[in-house]
Amino acid sequence: MKPLPFHIVDVFAEHKYAGNQLAVFRDARSLSSELMQKIARETNFSETTFILSDTPRNGGYDVRIFTPAAEVPFAGHPTLGTAHVIRQELIRSPVPQVRLNLKVGQIPVSFGQAGETDILWMRQNAPAFGPTLDPDEMADLLGLVPSQIDARSPVQEVSTGLWFTIVPLVNLDALKQARLARDRYFAFVANRQAKAVLVFCPEPYGRESNLSARVFVPCYGIEEDPATGSGNGCLAAYLVKHRCLGGSDVDVRVDQGYEIGRPSRLYLRAKQENGRIEVNVGGKVVLVANAELV
Repeated sequence: MKPLPFHIVDVFAEHKYAGNQLAVFRDARSLSSELMQKIARETNFSETTFILSDTPRNGGYDVRIFTPAAEVPFAGHPTLGTAHVIRQELIRSPVPQVRLNLKVGQIPVSFGQAGETDILWMRQNAPAFGPTLDPDEMADLLGLVPSQIDARSPVQEVSTGLWFTIVPLVNLDALKQARLARDRYFAFVANRQAKAVLVFCPEPYGRESNLSARVFVPCYGIEEDPATGSGNGCLAAYLVKHRCLGGSDVDVRVDQGYEIGRPSRLYLRAKQENGRIEVNVGGKVVLVANAELV
């Protein structure tokens, strides 16, 4: 195998060594799926991406995303981080947008808006809403008491490309206390489309944010994710649908990853017009290293 160039970036990071780490491999079309999975497992970040060719096709760049356990059709921080690498290393020009051809479809990533030139934004697929779940059962699964689940909003499965169970909590203390009971978790998700669990509360860790979140993803080979664009896209859609913040528009910043030492900030914008919810998730990307796999 010829040397394979790759880049390590921190996504949803306000500075280096924060946010969610991502390895992006280039010119990977000659790799088998089995080898991509092996590389992702050995890299052991929450996701690893493979740009199949340095040349775009059908208006976008073909990209595959792997967790240490499986390939996934969509994930947020790999989409933003890979778009950053494509613009910096392949296009080498300050283009306003890059499109990624993923298993879930083509996802556009825009580079900044007025006054936010260092933030990357991705438009996610229109959300789908699944069943609501028993809050008492979810409290038990998370090691909480029922009163720590916010009864004003439902526990619900949501997808903008990848399914999550969204769980509203009453405060930051409940968020910090949440722990998945692993055996019960695997039994719980066995026949569900949503394998990941996102808990959130209306208290931020920092003054510049509005909400805090945690994401548990044992089925994908990672116990807890430091920053999850797909999950927070589902959260943005959920906030709009249930008017959790009092209106049909959302423009918030979410803190995630503090419990595992990778503080992250995600920017969420969503609105509902004519019965359709539009979701955009943003964040900063920081280059950490360039290397080759030999």
